[in-house]
Amino acid sequence: MARDHSGKQSHLRERIAHLAARIMAEDGVDDFGYAKRKAARQAGATDARAMPDNREIEAALALYRQLYQKDEHADVLARLRKQALTVMATLGRFNPHLTGSVLSGVAGRHSDIEIQLFADSAKDVEIFLLNQGIRYRASQLKVQVNRAERLVPSFSFERDGTEIQLAVFDREDVRHSIRTNALGRPLTRAPVSAVEALLKA
Repeated sequence: MARDHSGKQSHLRERIAHLAARIMAEDGVDDFGYAKRKAARQAGATDARAMPDNREIEAALALYRQLYQKDEHADVLARLRKQALTVMATLGRFNPHLTGSVLSGVAGRHSDIEIQLFADSAKDVEIFLLNQGIRYRASQLKVQVNRAERLVPSFSFERDGTEIQLAVFDREDVRHSIRTNALGRPLTRAPVSAVEALLKA
């Protein structure tokens, strides 16, 4: 009986992951938590143990795009990566690294471009944005840097209809792992050269 329950729970977990992936792909949702909660309601799930993690949803999203949005998705992803390279070139002095869904390859037409910057001071980035005439919104992100919780400055702005999210870390943080929470996996990031290679591939 326990095995049967475990199998049902595993099936429900997989179903929620695929429902969440469809919501993200078709409705332009980028928030894993929101998509997961909506998918769980649709599946009638109330047991927290049946909830997939973001990695499972990301895998289901990659599969969904491959099956149902292959041509459209390839064009959208190439456009977002080219746009990311343009922004990274502008911010070259701050050692920009692409992260998030545009790097992982599951981004859709409504996805944000997430870039990590490594600078001597967040003030230097802010002054640079001001001098470039970029109208930005400032906030903070809670992250784990080398397993220590920290609030880091964040700047966001719109470029050609796409939201650009900048997170500013200390220059030496590029050698450390960065996570969104203590239990999360390290965020994958890529410098300009790696993003250029992705586009060529």
